[in-house]
Amino acid sequence: MAELVLSTLLPVVLEKLASVLENKIARSKGIHSELKKWEDKLPLIRAVLKDASQKEVKEEAVKLWLNRLQHLSYDIDDFLDGLATDAMHREFIKESQPITNKVRKFIPSCCTSFSLSTRVGSKLDNISTRLQDLMEEKEKLGLIVKNEGSKDKNRVYQTSLVDAPSIVGRVGDKKELLQKLLADEPNFSIVPIVGMGGIGKTTLSRLLYNDQLVKDHFELKAWVCVSDDFDSFKISKVIYQEVGGEQSKDLEDFNRLQVALKDRLKGKRFLLVLDDVWSEKLADWEALAAPFSEVADGSKIIITTRKQQLLNKLGCNHPYDLKELSPNDAFSLFARYAGINDFESYPMLRLHGEGIVKKCKGLPLASKALGSSLRGKTDEEDWKQLLYNEIWMLEDGGDIVPALRLSYHDLSAPLKHLFAYCCLIPKDYVFDKKDLVLLWMAEGFLHNSDPNKTMECLGEEYFQELLSLVKVIFSTCA
Repeated sequence: MAELVLSTLLPVVLEKLASVLENKIARSKGIHSELKKWEDKLPLIRAVLKDASQKEVKEEAVKLWLNRLQHLSYDIDDFLDGLATDAMHREFIKESQPITNKVRKFIPSCCTSFSLSTRVGSKLDNISTRLQDLMEEKEKLGLIVKNEGSKDKNRVYQTSLVDAPSIVGRVGDKKELLQKLLADEPNFSIVPIVGMGGIGKTTLSRLLYNDQLVKDHFELKAWVCVSDDFDSFKISKVIYQEVGGEQSKDLEDFNRLQVALKDRLKGKRFLLVLDDVWSEKLADWEALAAPFSEVADGSKIIITTRKQQLLNKLGCNHPYDLKELSPNDAFSLFARYAGINDFESYPMLRLHGEGIVKKCKGLPLASKALGSSLRGKTDEEDWKQLLYNEIWMLEDGGDIVPALRLSYHDLSAPLKHLFAYCCLIPKDYVFDKKDLVLLWMAEGFLHNSDPNKTMECLGEEYFQELLSLVKVIFSTCA
């Protein structure tokens, strides 16, 4: 929770600090030089907040470090406000000098002393010492800079290969999407699949990509795992190689590559899967899609994503919204990864397993991960411990994904703040979307950098992004 506060507070503190330094509010050279050190150190600390927020779940030392940083940030904010107040006081005294001189005759000199160095020196030293301690501890904790949108490295290496018999509960989804893929429409059309993290978008795409009907229907196919780096040149290069294009030094130029790709695809019925797309920029898509203009009718592009902003810009107003697994399918998947095919010998384990699966909320990735953590364990205590513990506090050993944090870390800092605020709303409470946005505005959570956009519009955008990213259930939204 400290990271939520810091993500909002630190930018404000840095802005105040820059203003104090720029306007030379701190008259003492000693204070000014110390504030310059703060200005150098605070951005370095801010840069590791992403990593710290992920590690605090399992590392108590990181959690304590974040709490100390939060308290220090409040103290710095108060200190800077104090400097600004002193500056205003000096300006007021200067402007009202004649009157002040008369009044001062009746006030003891001890009460008119506003020596800045005397009043703030100890606070300055205290803050500087604590800030340096946090800097040193940051290194000891191994906190590193991570991009805001950085994902699991393994996402980059996702492939089209699939073990179809091991897939559970997607027969209906596959059948419905096959109809869309095999429909004969002019030029190419987009088949978007949206859903929260861990819901199975990539798995379903693999099933479709490797289906025999699809193989027979399309002349050329290509699979690209895009992830958070939408590089049109790299994506085009992968597509070109997937459809049989030969590598050449001439194709290191983006224009030549796209011309060659267009020639390769011309007149061919083509299937492209763009898996795990995060970009919201229409320009990214337009740069990539230019070679697809002369493909044969019936060509299709599957896009899997958690975000609908780009799809909306492309006119995909009715994407395929992939739902959670049914309780029976989720339990079947969980049992398979737990390594138990017959629960007749373990009736209590089945009872505990059903409770664990219920906590997974139908997410295949969570069911698989938690099932794997129990593989080979038939002691009832192990299953009970997993059931009654907070599952997001589990040691993950590299691949145990906590069910309730799958999408959280992919949210931007402002969205994390708004999401946390939504958690204050009682379960099953019916509210109006506009009222929620007004509450966000009243709390000061919305910071608009676009002068042409109203706060209400910004709040609406945040609401829609929360809705699409984490599937927060808003009842009767207006």
